[in-house]
Amino acid sequence: MTNTSTRRTPTVGQTAELSRTVGDNDIALFTEISGDRNPLHYDQAAAEASRFGEIVVQGGITSAILNAVVAEELPGPGTVFLNVNWAFKAPVRPGDIITGRVEVTAAREDKPITELKTTVTRDDGTVVLDGTAVCYTMDLASEVTQ
Repeated sequence: MTNTSTRRTPTVGQTAELSRTVGDNDIALFTEISGDRNPLHYDQAAAEASRFGEIVVQGGITSAILNAVVAEELPGPGTVFLNVNWAFKAPVRPGDIITGRVEVTAAREDKPITELKTTVTRDDGTVVLDGTAVCYTMDLASEVTQ
């Protein structure tokens, strides 16, 4: 078997982003997957009585856009998180458009490990998540010869 590497090392300063609209169905799907039934996510009266004043989506929905950015854009397919350090700064509500953005802060030449600055921003410009991540990218391109 011969491995033909097509991996390109990301460069410091390189960026990528993706955006999506968060919907009510996202809350239902995430609740089903995670078991997170916090009333702030689906009970209008409880959410209105909270400091948020309305329904907010689970943090896992907010951070999930970053999974998509690293897996689809930068570093790209075959990438998994090794470590994340995220601070949730503001709520996301159903109907918000969120944009996940990554910026390469370091990339190893000897191993497929990339360090990223990560942010998620609402469409009103509010940063809702800020932090860092370390990723490992597996080379998915291989060629089998006999």
